[in-house]
Amino acid sequence: MLNSMGGDSGPIIRVEGVHKSFGRLKALDGVGFEVMPASCVGILGPNGAGKTTLMKMLYAKCRRDRRPESALEVFGRDPERNELYIKHLSGVVPQEDNLDSELTVRQNMHIFSKFYCIRKDEAASRIEELLAFMELGDKVDARIKELSGGMKRRLLVARALLNRPRLLILDEPTTGLDPQVRHLIWDRIRHLRSQGVTILLTTHYMDEAFQLCERVIIMNLGTVVMEGAPSELISANLERYALEILRPSSLSSLPGPAEGMRVDRSHDEMLIYADDMEALGEMAARLPAGSGHVRPTNLEDLFLRITGRKLIGGQ
Repeated sequence: MLNSMGGDSGPIIRVEGVHKSFGRLKALDGVGFEVMPASCVGILGPNGAGKTTLMKMLYAKCRRDRRPESALEVFGRDPERNELYIKHLSGVVPQEDNLDSELTVRQNMHIFSKFYCIRKDEAASRIEELLAFMELGDKVDARIKELSGGMKRRLLVARALLNRPRLLILDEPTTGLDPQVRHLIWDRIRHLRSQGVTILLTTHYMDEAFQLCERVIIMNLGTVVMEGAPSELISANLERYALEILRPSSLSSLPGPAEGMRVDRSHDEMLIYADDMEALGEMAARLPAGSGHVRPTNLEDLFLRITGRKLIGGQ
């Protein structure tokens, strides 16, 4: 259904030493990374890390600070000088809903197709194809204001695919959606990648990044603090298991951690990390029923260790 996009040998996206300041606020501070063809890369970070600013730079909605050492290229072109070229090859799903609420689903799609000079008959066929792909075929004549949040999000994805993009940029594509819609979008993202589409996404859902992305880039306070394959980052930087204890302050006595264990305590939760699952299991067995459990460590554990648990600014 969607055309293969092979044949590119160099990076689709190259970011090197990029800075951006808004007055005294430094949103980006020397960010650099690459995205290779037909890959799915996730950018993670707390609010205020600079993720959305960076994404907007890629499609020329935001300009970087000009410095001799900085470079930003998409398909080998600078977005500030080659905006239309890059947009012709890209699809963008923004954080905000920018659909026309007074128009129907079909009308929204048709108007967008005109931006790419798609012939009317081809656009009609493509719209039908994409709405079926996103399971919106029965909503073609519904007005946008009649759609649920999940339907609007799926429509934004469908709209971004009208021009058969080689690069799909998704800024928090599933925030606020129920699990069923989230998994449907995950499935569609996997399908697009299998067709050769390069995907760059930001997300606050660590399980989403782990499920979809072959590489993640963790940002904090405008800088890249870590990047790599999720499973490799977890194994290289964390213990294998965690004992998660809920409401530790309500427990009269807690078994003390043994040598080789690491304790992370915040608010109303305690986490004890170790490579020895059996030792953690023995500790859990001495806790009141339902107050703790042992699990493998995950990307969220790594994210919180790297970026911290304290909220920044107005989060």
